[in-house]
Amino acid sequence: MKPLASLTNRIFLAAAMLAVLSVAAAIYIVNAAVTEQAEGELRRGLDEAGILLDENRTVLFDHFKREARLIADLPVLKAAVSETDAATVRPIAADYRQQLSADLFVVTNRDGRLLARIGDSDVADEALPSTPAVMQALAGREIVSFWPVQHGILQVVSVPIWIDRAHPEILGTLSVGTSLDDRLASRFKALTNSEVVFGVSGAIQAGTLPAGTWTALAPLLGQAGRSGNVELEGNDYAWVARPLAATTGPGQPTALILRSRTERLRFLRALHARLGLTALLAVLAATLLSYGIARTVTRPLGTITTTMREMAATGDLTRRIPVPAEQGWQDEDARLLATTFNTMTSSIERFQREAAQRERLSSLGRLSTIVAHEIRNPLMIIKAALRGLRREDVRPDQVAGAVHDIDEEITRLNRIVTEVLDFARPIAFDLAPADLNALARDAVRAAGAGGARPDVRLDLDPALPAAVIDAERVRQALVNIVGNAVQAVESRGEGAPPDAVRLMTRRIDDHRAAIVVSDKGPGIAPEDLPRVFEPFFTTRRTGTGIGLAISRNIIEGLGGRITVSSHVGRGTEVRIELPLQSAPVL
Repeated sequence: MKPLASLTNRIFLAAAMLAVLSVAAAIYIVNAAVTEQAEGELRRGLDEAGILLDENRTVLFDHFKREARLIADLPVLKAAVSETDAATVRPIAADYRQQLSADLFVVTNRDGRLLARIGDSDVADEALPSTPAVMQALAGREIVSFWPVQHGILQVVSVPIWIDRAHPEILGTLSVGTSLDDRLASRFKALTNSEVVFGVSGAIQAGTLPAGTWTALAPLLGQAGRSGNVELEGNDYAWVARPLAATTGPGQPTALILRSRTERLRFLRALHARLGLTALLAVLAATLLSYGIARTVTRPLGTITTTMREMAATGDLTRRIPVPAEQGWQDEDARLLATTFNTMTSSIERFQREAAQRERLSSLGRLSTIVAHEIRNPLMIIKAALRGLRREDVRPDQVAGAVHDIDEEITRLNRIVTEVLDFARPIAFDLAPADLNALARDAVRAAGAGGARPDVRLDLDPALPAAVIDAERVRQALVNIVGNAVQAVESRGEGAPPDAVRLMTRRIDDHRAAIVVSDKGPGIAPEDLPRVFEPFFTTRRTGTGIGLAISRNIIEGLGGRITVSSHVGRGTEVRIELPLQSAPVL
């Protein structure tokens, strides 16, 4: 069977797919919006952290610049530098370096000769006079430079030492530096809630991340002003590179500010799990709801379809569809269809009753000829017997034979008249609850089964409830039908199998029961099958042909139906359906 061939499956699949697509679209939109917002918040946080780092670094270094300018203008330092006496300059430099908390304090004379150096740097003493910072200061300009050290970067301001601004005679230079090291990076991390790394000339010098990650971070130093993502030790980080110097170019000092996407977006995994669970529950609920809705639509249609299929299979045009009590979820269209269908079948049933009555009345006209023929033969036999009795030489045995013939033919005439009357006049039913299984057993005994005749196999439903019927009339019909089945098996002229005749009772539904009599006799020819219920139609030499007609009158009079199906060489089946509680049809 094709999955989409069923209306239930189509409605269910359509509703389920709509629910799945709706839930998937909603979850995708929510997920995309939340992820985009989280990514945006992460980027904005990085930018804000970069701005905060620049501002704090600028404020810190501006302080050093002002202090360096003030110290360079102090007469004490000017006098010591003008004497070019390193022994005099060194204690002064050490004192001011301590006051500034500077990491580097360098003083040179007007010739660039080193007078004092307090603090460490990677630049050798002999190379200091030739550094661009000192040379620019000797030229009368303030300059900021960055010197790499072992564990960080020195941000150095170099200012000229002159007598006064009006007479800028340069006496020497003063260079004051503060370190961008691990300690300062930790301060900035606490301030910005971000990882901070300092690097220059393509190498990382200090930072809050482990040294094992510096190799992967080094290529990012050349991308000042840019941002992106990088994976470090299994964690995904978002980064932004902030230049530390105003000038750009290769080897410029750069600060990398990083935030862990893995940590920051970890809540998304929990959110995704909740969304997934919500989607699963929503799809499950939608699936169950769609299946329930599909069932509310297709179940009544299925009942109608089943009833119509039974009508097509059995030919019973009077079957009704059970209409349940009104409920909140009941489909009104299906209920209207079932009610209309039942109205139609009621009309058909009424028409069939009227047609059957007309047919019965019409049959009475034909019966006159048939009855005349059936009565003539017994009358001729009686007449012949009486003629023999008028003879004077009649013997006692001849009198006994004639009386026997007359009695037998009178009995036959009485049976014919009784059957004709039973067929012609409406039957008065005496209704009462009766056990169909007990009626079946009694009918089998009354039909004369057993002994040399074929046995009747009983297949009775023990759960079959009592039916409100005329038990004697139904028994009469069953005796006739079972007797016909037994005679059909006997007519084969060969040994009958144990189950050659079978009588079965079954409950069809809450309102009907079925009695089925089947045999393995020679069957009925297809051309004779439509006439089996016609009065006085028979294929047996000794039969009257009115038994099945009377049986049909009884069954239909009780509101049931009787059908016959047969296959030549395989046997015949007679099916009786009786209502369990219905009143007889008059």
